[in-house]
Amino acid sequence: MQLSEQEVVRREKLAKLRELGINPYPADLYPLNTNSSEIKQDFSEGKQVIIAGRLMSINIQGKASFAQLQDGEGRIQLYFNRDEICIGEDKSLYNIVFKKLLDLGDFVGIEGVLFTTKVGEKTVMVKSFKLLSKALKPLPMPKVKDGVTYDAFTDAEMRYRQRYADLVVNPHVKEVFVKRTKLFNAMRSFFNDAGYFEVETPVLQPIPGGAAARPFITHHNSLDIPLYMRIANELYLKRLIVGGFDGVYEFSKNFRNEGMDRTHNPEFTAMEIYVSYKDYNWMMNFAEQLLEHCAIAVNGTSKATFGEHTIDFKAPYARVTMAESIQHFTGFDITGKTEDEIRTAAKSMNIEVDETMGKGKLIDEIFGEKCEGNYIQPTYITDYPKEMSPLCKEHRENPELTERFELMVCGKEIANAYSELNDPIDQRERFEHQLKLAQKGDDEATEFIDEDFLRALEYGMPPT
Repeated sequence: MQLSEQEVVRREKLAKLRELGINPYPADLYPLNTNSSEIKQDFSEGKQVIIAGRLMSINIQGKASFAQLQDGEGRIQLYFNRDEICIGEDKSLYNIVFKKLLDLGDFVGIEGVLFTTKVGEKTVMVKSFKLLSKALKPLPMPKVKDGVTYDAFTDAEMRYRQRYADLVVNPHVKEVFVKRTKLFNAMRSFFNDAGYFEVETPVLQPIPGGAAARPFITHHNSLDIPLYMRIANELYLKRLIVGGFDGVYEFSKNFRNEGMDRTHNPEFTAMEIYVSYKDYNWMMNFAEQLLEHCAIAVNGTSKATFGEHTIDFKAPYARVTMAESIQHFTGFDITGKTEDEIRTAAKSMNIEVDETMGKGKLIDEIFGEKCEGNYIQPTYITDYPKEMSPLCKEHRENPELTERFELMVCGKEIANAYSELNDPIDQRERFEHQLKLAQKGDDEATEFIDEDFLRALEYGMPPT
């Protein structure tokens, strides 16, 4: 292993600490009684505190020094005074351990008292400290001189590959994680208050289903059978509706063996909910209420900022049919058109298509290329052609369409729902059509007919 000069020096310091009888990685509990945020919110001069965190800056000034400690809630200034830390003749804890053997990134425990500096900085005067974990690799810390930041950790690939370092040196990133948890909690409380049940469904499945996507495949050695990583949990949740639950939801890890970009990851989290005796019109109203509730729970307001846009999640949202959207942005009316006519139109729009694409896939390509990115504020795209939606119920007024919607925000789909198809004969015919598309070369069409799911539908599934 090739070590940098700094890594070599840190390992030498590690050895020196051990020579001094200091365990650089102690196992015993450290008795915290507060954190940086609580100190600032409930500051009291002379109050004794016990905190811990990572050293993010050290400014040594002879017998007295300052440092910045970062914990899970923020940063707080530390004041180290040699004679406060080392009461007797032996000053080695300050002169050697603190000044020479500690580095940025080290975790330390601090016991001290609160005071305010002459410039008004809330500070902990250190009475004693303990090394809790020695950092052997220097953090990619930005440098600031004369108000200008240098060497900031901004490389996108490195930040994602070393998310742990990104969180340390770019503390604002943590807010994404915090808001994600708040969002999940808000959704759970909304569903639970409505009387719906959170469930778990299989991640390893004998047949992939519930979405048009290519699965990851693994092998079960004991049974000597292939298994598929879940691409969606839809069919298993519907089985629970058949079994008698009125409403079920799940936060699921899904896996799709497809292309990657900024908005598509092979592993991702989705939430699906199914409620019996409802339709897609009810679900649009429900989703509006849910998102408004979540926005307020996370941000304190129905509005959220995304890039240059301010999005307002306050209900109600605009509703536009798929055909209306495509006609508005391209001038082409897909209503009643054949597969060949739609393929020709797509080519005339300079959209890359091929002969393996069926009618539904072609319409999807046109919408994705020409329409989707235009919807910034929350907008429902409704009434999708039947070919695009093999699990949707036929539209009650037009048999060529389905009762489906997708919710667009900032030019991206964030939700997809429909009145669920509960006719087992119709569902089998849709599966068989998908199978023909797969045999034709459409790698997003399902190659399987889920007989167990069809059997469940034959027992009867209520309107959902």
